[in-house]
Amino acid sequence: MSGGRRPATGVVWSADGVIVTTARVARRESELTVTLSDGSELAATLAGRDRSTDLAVLRVRASALPVARWRDADGLKVGQLVLALARPGRTMRARLGILSTVGQEWGVPGGSRIDRYIEPDIEPAFGISGGPLIDAEGRAIGVNTARLQRGTVLTIPTSTLRRVVDTLLAHGRVRRGYFGIAAQTVPVPAALESTVGGRAGLLVHEVEPGSPAERAGILIGDLIYSIGGRPVSRPDQLMGLLTEDRIGASESVRFVRAGRLEEVQVTIGDRPQQ
Repeated sequence: MSGGRRPATGVVWSADGVIVTTARVARRESELTVTLSDGSELAATLAGRDRSTDLAVLRVRASALPVARWRDADGLKVGQLVLALARPGRTMRARLGILSTVGQEWGVPGGSRIDRYIEPDIEPAFGISGGPLIDAEGRAIGVNTARLQRGTVLTIPTSTLRRVVDTLLAHGRVRRGYFGIAAQTVPVPAALESTVGGRAGLLVHEVEPGSPAERAGILIGDLIYSIGGRPVSRPDQLMGLLTEDRIGASESVRFVRAGRLEEVQVTIGDRPQQ
């Protein structure tokens, strides 16, 4: 598979020509080609891309393509054998390993949610992103990426693929809530701990012009400790609250400003596509 000068691996998602690959290869939409297992090359179009999960969906004019057998993450165990497949050009590559970590749901920068943290003990290699991770029975556990966590290959599980692929096919992108600040975790003043119900909050150090936060009156230096009645003390907690279903919702934001407790209403926006 190639996007201009960017060869990569992809996986057939459905027999009618839907291909799942990495978001990076799909940057140059006018130069996308897919090489099938029989060596034939097909022009591809971009159906949608989601940088936050490093996934893209392509379409080719084909039918009756061989489809991977997908399996869910239930039953996966640390130590079981897995095979990472890659085909960045005309030659197939494979790396044998084991599952070193099988964790729970986790959030990644950009506000996306990955249903399970799956990490095989496989070194990042050319073309591995976009390829499948296969179990001992030949079933695809998910799609590999070397871009969500530096220096580590992670596997995006099938359940996440279903959700993202369906959304990209329907809308071309994944909608996420937009608040419009940059913030870091800092301690709450000791005198206010009992009032705010926690020891840490988010100190705002940047407010994006025209963002929902700016329109609501959030300022640099505000110490946010609650959004929509939910405590927040880490940036990932804030991102986790900005789900698609909250777009357009008005949320109460409580914060400390110059030693005083304040509250404003912020209407969650639709994050601009990058």
